[in-house]
Parts: sequence; structure tokens; C-alpha cells
Amino acid sequence: MSTDTDSAPRTSPLRASLPASLAAVGRHDVPASVVVFLVALPLSLGIAVASGAPVAAGLIAAVVGGVVAGLLGGSAVQVSGPTASLTVVVAESVHQFGWAATCFITVGAGLLQILFGLSRVARGALAIAPVVIHAMLAGIGVIIALQQVHILLGGNSLSSSFASLTQLPHQLMSVHRGDLFVGMVVIVILIAWKFVPRPIRLVPGPLVAVVVATILSLVLPTHVERIVLSGSLADSIGLPEIPSGSWLAVAMTMVTIALIASVETLLSAVAVDKARPGNRTNFDRELIGQGSANVVSGLLGGLPIAAVIVRSITNAHAGAQGRAATVLHGVWILLFAVALAGLVQQIPKAALAGLLILIGVQLVKLAHIRLARRTGDLFVYVATVLGVVFLNLLEGMVIGLVLAFALLLWRVVRVTITAEPVASARRWVVTIDGTCTFLALPKLTAELTKVPSGVDVTIEMTVDFLDHASYELITDWAGQREAAGGTVDFVEIGSARMATAVAGPPERGRSRQVLDEVIGPWRRTGNSADRIAAGIAAYHRGHAHLMRPHLHGLRNRPDADTFFLTCADARIVPNVITNSGPGDLFTVRNVGNLVPVGGSDVSVEAALIYALEKLDVRAVVVCGHSGCGAMDALHREVRTGPGLGDWLAYARPSLDRFRLGHPVADAAAFAGFGPVDQLGMVNVALQLERLHAHPAVRRGIEDRGVAVSGLFFDLATARVIEVTMDGIAEFDDEVSVAALDELADVRGIAAEPVQRRARRRAGPNDPARQANSARL
Repeated sequence: MSTDTDSAPRTSPLRASLPASLAAVGRHDVPASVVVFLVALPLSLGIAVASGAPVAAGLIAAVVGGVVAGLLGGSAVQVSGPTASLTVVVAESVHQFGWAATCFITVGAGLLQILFGLSRVARGALAIAPVVIHAMLAGIGVIIALQQVHILLGGNSLSSSFASLTQLPHQLMSVHRGDLFVGMVVIVILIAWKFVPRPIRLVPGPLVAVVVATILSLVLPTHVERIVLSGSLADSIGLPEIPSGSWLAVAMTMVTIALIASVETLLSAVAVDKARPGNRTNFDRELIGQGSANVVSGLLGGLPIAAVIVRSITNAHAGAQGRAATVLHGVWILLFAVALAGLVQQIPKAALAGLLILIGVQLVKLAHIRLARRTGDLFVYVATVLGVVFLNLLEGMVIGLVLAFALLLWRVVRVTITAEPVASARRWVVTIDGTCTFLALPKLTAELTKVPSGVDVTIEMTVDFLDHASYELITDWAGQREAAGGTVDFVEIGSARMATAVAGPPERGRSRQVLDEVIGPWRRTGNSADRIAAGIAAYHRGHAHLMRPHLHGLRNRPDADTFFLTCADARIVPNVITNSGPGDLFTVRNVGNLVPVGGSDVSVEAALIYALEKLDVRAVVVCGHSGCGAMDALHREVRTGPGLGDWLAYARPSLDRFRLGHPVADAAAFAGFGPVDQLGMVNVALQLERLHAHPAVRRGIEDRGVAVSGLFFDLATARVIEVTMDGIAEFDDEVSVAALDELADVRGIAAEPVQRRARRRAGPNDPARQANSARL
């Protein structure tokens, strides 16, 4: 007997998902495709006119860019078609080789793009200096604006920017008022469109501007130049022709189109990915799709194609979810070109000129100029723009890339070298800061010559790269002075060291290496070398020079800021975990960070009284730590024998309170700490009670507001936890930002980075903390 479930018709997952997918396309992609179609249509026509190509070539490129690139590309929402950035190159190609040969060049550029994608070099194009890209686009914008101004005034575009500038006064003397009026209407509408209410702005501004200008041109009493279509869209399709000119020029044009189209496509993909965080473009596949689209467009007689950031962002903001929106926008353009081609011939040239002038002006972005000025790249920007405008696009880009590389080289290899006397000129300090290469030899020689004979010299080297030439000059100079009876001390603060300069090819040192040397422990090896002696030698050579000015001001001031009682465990480095320096901590260490009470050991009490009454400390701190051996022995009640056993007797009350259920133990258990660490925190809380009960501490609290606090250093996370007499808490780094600002001012640290560091938080449930707790 079958149940209702058995008799119900079964639907395959594919059939179930298909209606949902179609519904999503109808709800999201179809409306987005209409919006992109309305934006792309006038732009495609205008770019074709500006390029000197047949008007239908812009429509063919838009259709192919939507369908082919949309289906084969690596981005689901990126929209491709004719682009303003290729207008200049295409116009030069049409002028030099003719339109049919330009289509052949477009096919070749597409094949190059396919090779780029197959060779997986797509991300390499992103390594081009952004200032060069920005300047290239600005130069293209200037050229477009200069050429289209003549059409706006009723004339014809000229072949060069220089001619456009020199002929502009003559064109102004022969303005055609009808064309100027129509073009200015388009510019005014486009500028004002951003200020209209948002619901109205759902209609694309370029479409509104062109439609209004076309209607006005039909009622104006004067003649207005209009677009001319030579036959239907099908009649415009034609096979490319092999160019008859110089093959070197043809190859250079192919490479230029391929590079510009690829770079603009990749930059557009990056922008789209930022606008849609869930969307990730496959850059190599995107280049293959773009190349395929250019091959098809060239074979059909269309313009070169690239992803266009304006249309792509419009598509994303319009709600497109997949490739259907991109493909459908190409379908709508095809239907328009076939069914409504007559309407295209009613559009005034001046209307498209006004549209392109505004596009060209918008390519020159003030934000890019200000950024280039702030980053010191302004002369690269200006030189690239001038090269693009007055030479050609490729030469302008080469000029920009060469200048950007030269500037980068100068910045990377730049080194600061100074030689100055200190301590009444009895000692000179030579500072070398930066990248020390053979390029620095003239400056290095000049500064070393300043040092008079008979004085002691300290060479302070904060360098990240040291080549053999610089090493030899420095060592030869030092050897000559020492042979004459002088002394030369080396202080090496940077990551590149003299000792390794001739051990092999020079390599750039890493800043992380310097930090590891400062705060990292000695490595246990089978070497029997004296590590203390080696460590002192490294300190003298690397950090004594930095310590000297700090200690110089403290040599007659035996005071301190904080009495710091912590465990003798070698893994606890008080000055590191408190970010303190010389003269800050009066440190007392013993096994288990204990304050003995009622016994014969008065060492901690003596140090405490001395710190409070003689050093005038402002705070008293007890610091325990995770994985403490004393707490582990106490917890397991290990018989340790005389000496250590007598000492751990002072911690016996901590074990008793822990077993009775101390609130600090409960808080530590809730935070994920194991029993030994819970006992360690209870031990810190009991030492706080003992300190509060001490007469000297009470007087300090009452008379001077001395603060008494407890800390617990968690080795698993390298973070410090606050321990009170009845609980634990993470330090609220946000609250302590003001204190860190004060610390930054005192120690010369940039305040903003300090604040950013303070906001990094790792809770007690950190995986490393939990792993350590499980081990304990």
C-alpha cells in the first residue's frame, strides 16, 4: 500500500532549480540589462564617430562585447564594449591604415589578449604604476575633448592635438550656432542630472541628454549635422583587410590596443570586485574572453572592445546577479540596430560631441592629480599627459613608465649619510640610513672626508642593503684610521650587517629579522659558545648606542615608576610585555611571584619598602603567568624537599583558597583556562590581598594614590590579562588609547599606529589559548 508521499510526483533537482533561476534572471538581470543598454547605446555611437569609424562599428562592438565577452569572460557582471580609452589609437589607425585594415589589427590585438590569458600574466598588468594609468587616461580625455570641441562648434575633428589647439581660434570665428546649442544642451543636462531626484535618475543621463538634443534639433530653424548610416547593420559587416603599410607600425598598433584594452579591463574588474565583495574575477579567463570578443568584433567590422568601468558599475548597481544581464544588454542593442536604425540617423553629431567632451573631461580627475602631488609623482603625471597628448599614446606611456621606474629606483636606493661631532667634538658620529650601494659612494666619501683626524668615530648603520663596494669603502676607511691610532666603533641597527656583506651576494635585509634579534630568545644548539659573551657583543654592536641617550639622563636619578613583582620564569620579559624601558620598572623576581608573610624571608618586603619610600614608585604590580612550574608543583602537591618546599609553603594559602572555590578561579575556568592557570590567577589575587594589607603599601595608597594591580601573562596568546581580588578581565584597549597617546608622545612613537595596535583584541577563547588550556 503506497503512501501519499510515494504517490507524489518526484521532481529532479535540476527541474526544481530551473524555474528559480529563470525567476532570478527576470527579477534582477533583465531590468539591469535594460539600464546598461540605455547607457551603452549613446556611448557606443559617440565613440564610433570620434574614432573615425563607421557608426555601425560601434553598435557591432557593443553587441559582440555583450554577448561574447559576457559569455566567455571571467566576471559575471562586467560589461564590455567600445571604450573611450581606445578612441585615440583607433583614430590614428584608421587615418594611417584605413578602416578595413584597422579591423585586421583588432583581430590581432584579440589574439594577443588570448595569449596573455593563456600565459597567466593577467595580474602582471596590474603592476603598472597607477600614476601612469591615471595620466594615460587623462591624456586620452584631453585629446577627446580637443577633437570634439571642433565638432561641437560645427567643424570637423583634426588629426593631432597640436592642430586642434592651433586651429581652435579659427574654429571659434566660424561657429555654427545650431550645433553649438545642441551640444551645450547635452553638456548642461549631463551636469545637472546628478542633482535631480533619485527616482528620476533611474533613467540614464546620457540617454536623456541625447534624446532631448535630438528632439530640439528637429525643431530648430537652422541646419544641424547628423549621423549618417551607410546601409543596414548587416551591410556594415565586412571582413578585414591585410594592411599595406609598415608591418612594424601594424605590430605596434596591435600591441598598443591589446595592452590598453587589457589594462583597462583588469582595472575595471578590480573596481567591480570592490563594489561587489562577493564577486571575484578570474583575470586570466577575463583576458581570454576579451580577446575572443575582439577577434569576433574585428572579423565582423566592429571597434576594439574592452571592459568599461562605467557600464560595469552601472550593471552591478542595477542589481545584476549573473552573466544574463551582460548578454541581454548586447541583445537589446542588436534589436535596436536592426529595427530602429532610422532613429540613429536623426541624432546630431554635436549631441554626441557634447557627450564625449564631458567624458573626456571626467577622465582628468582632480583626485588623481592631488594624489600624485601628495605622493611626489606629479612630474610623472604631467610628463605622461603631455607625451600622450602631443606625441602618441604608446610613447606617452613609455615616457611615464620610464620616469616612474627612475623615481622608484631613486627612492629605493636613496641613502642618508651625515657626519657630525658630538661630546665637544671629541667623538664624531657617521650615520648611514637607507640602502647603501655603489651609487652612494660619492656621497659617502664626501661625508667621511669631513671627519678630522685624531678623533674617535662611531659609524651608526641603519641600512637594509649593503653591497660589496660600500662595504669595502667603509672597512678600508676604518682600517686606515685605526692604523693611525684612532678608534672606529660600529653600531649596526639595520637589517643588513657588515659581517655578512662578503659572505655571498648582497641581499636586502628584513625588518622582522631585527625585531626577532631584539626580542627573540637564544636558540638551543649543540654549540658550546659563550652565549652571554656573544649576546653582550651583539648588544654593544647593535643596541648600546640606542640605550646610551636614555641612560644618560637617568645616571643620577635612581627612581622608578613601578614596583614589578613577577615569577623567575625565563619566558617572562617584563619590559617587553609592558612596553617599558630603562628606569620604568623596579623588578623583583622569585619562584611563583610570591609576597612572603610570617616567615624569615624579608627580601620582597625590603625591596617593596625601598621602592615605595626611596624610589617613590606610583604603582605596585604582581604578575603571574600560564604554565607556571611552581603552580603546577603546588597543584599536584609534589614533594620538593627543603629549600624549594619551604619557599612554596608561602603559596599554600593560594591552593587552599583555590580548592574552596575562589571567584577568580571560576572566572578563569569560564574563560577556558586549565586548573594550573586558574591556581596561578588565584595566587596573584592572594598576593594582591597581602600587598593591600602591608602598612607601607597602605600609606602609599592613602598619601600618594599608589595603584596596586595584578597581571597574568598568557604564554599561548602572548597577551596580558588583568587579575583583581575577585575576578579577571581583558584590558580594554579602547579605554587605554589616551594613555597610549601620552606614551607615544613621551617615547616619540607615532600616535595613530599605536592606536591601531591597541584595537587588536584576542579574547580568552582564542584557539591558541584553548589548545594550551587543554594541554594543561
